[in-house]
Amino acid sequence: MRRSLKRLDITALAIAAVISFDTVGQIATGGGEAATWTAAIAVLFLVPYALLFAETGAAFPQEGGPYVWVKLALGRSAAALTTLFYWVTNPIWLGGSLVFLAAETWDGFVFPLGSGTFADYTFKLLFVWIAILTAVVSLRRGKWITTIGAAVKVLALAVFTLTALFYGFAHGFRGLDDAHFTPTTAGFLALVPILLFAYVGFEAPNAAGEEMHDPQRDVPAALGRSATVAACCYLLPVLALLAVVPAKYVTGIGGFMEGARHVFGIYGAAAGPLLTLTAVAFVFALLTQGSAWMIVSDRMQAMAAADGGSFSRSLGAFHPRLGTPVRTNLLSGVVATVFMLAAMQLADGDAGAVFAVVLTVAVTTLLLSYLVIVPSLVLLRLRRPEVPRPYQVPFGNRGFMTCAALVYAWILVGSWCALFPGTLESLVGLDYDFPAIWGVSRTTFETFTLGTVAVLLAVGALGVRVARREREVHAE
Repeated sequence: MRRSLKRLDITALAIAAVISFDTVGQIATGGGEAATWTAAIAVLFLVPYALLFAETGAAFPQEGGPYVWVKLALGRSAAALTTLFYWVTNPIWLGGSLVFLAAETWDGFVFPLGSGTFADYTFKLLFVWIAILTAVVSLRRGKWITTIGAAVKVLALAVFTLTALFYGFAHGFRGLDDAHFTPTTAGFLALVPILLFAYVGFEAPNAAGEEMHDPQRDVPAALGRSATVAACCYLLPVLALLAVVPAKYVTGIGGFMEGARHVFGIYGAAAGPLLTLTAVAFVFALLTQGSAWMIVSDRMQAMAAADGGSFSRSLGAFHPRLGTPVRTNLLSGVVATVFMLAAMQLADGDAGAVFAVVLTVAVTTLLLSYLVIVPSLVLLRLRRPEVPRPYQVPFGNRGFMTCAALVYAWILVGSWCALFPGTLESLVGLDYDFPAIWGVSRTTFETFTLGTVAVLLAVGALGVRVARREREVHAE
């Protein structure tokens, strides 16, 4: 592996992967209490989560990151199944919520595409495959694409936040009239999955651990910086959006850009060109976000294959010149494309319903992988005390276990809410109008989510069996 990633590159890769434009509007739909829960979960989840992965990432910097950690703790088969859930989240997400949000933004602010037209399909296919090809190029060059994407993302969010403040000072913060910041149980249950999905992923750069110059020193510092930036980039734009746009007008798929359309009016005649430029930057940031996740998650899946954990070792081959897992990259592109086409058909072109359900599938598969990853970190802490840990969670084992318990509890609640929405609400006596919230029937929703999980388990079990047979053949 060529060592290409320095501290700034690791920080930018984490920012590009973790800060999700597609979730800003989705979070803001929760109204004023969305800001309250965003801040609370940043303190009670993001901080302990970053501490856990900063220590583990510095202590075990091998290529493959979480795959290696789970393998060392629980064995190759458990690692392969966990990695499959972690990896498949990303082509599903790329071919689902990211591409739909990008197309909706382009259609509404740059150039009309229409829904289900040839232009619509062409745009979405190009979006998916440009993201994949960005992951195919060597990391030495590809890292600059994600770094630029991270910079554009932070800049766009900063400009939006400042513009919203200027707009509020000029016209009043009317959105605050309808915003209620007092946290509620209903708001908590609705927002937990999406907020956890927004905050996880800081371990992702460790998938390229052996391509870092000095992971023992750089990983903890990079995670600290990127976690701080991420918390600000979620909380401040959500507050700004809610301050100038009444919560009832905030939509998950168009929240950020609709808010930008509203506040950019203070720029007069320049508002139109600025809005178009912002939309282009928005789509570019979404593209590089997808690229960042393809870069890291494809490496994890490739290492699982190369190690003989899942399916054929050939899927784990790294291109001799590019240094990237090209075959796994292309497999991701195929999965993303198939999912995109299926999602368009299942929701009859209703972008809003597709967005919500597809994002929930992505939330579910990613969060479920952490139900195995987090215990693996604990086992490594207990069973491998001899491994040097350049960075350690404060207060030793007690601090580490406290952080792990907090993170696991949050992930457990978020996973349940994502898989079985409405069940916890019923337990605490809250009304839950399923069709009105999701835009699809409960049967359709659970077929999409639970069916996906069942298929993944079956595919994962098959992959482990194929890999085991391949190892036996080589051993003979």
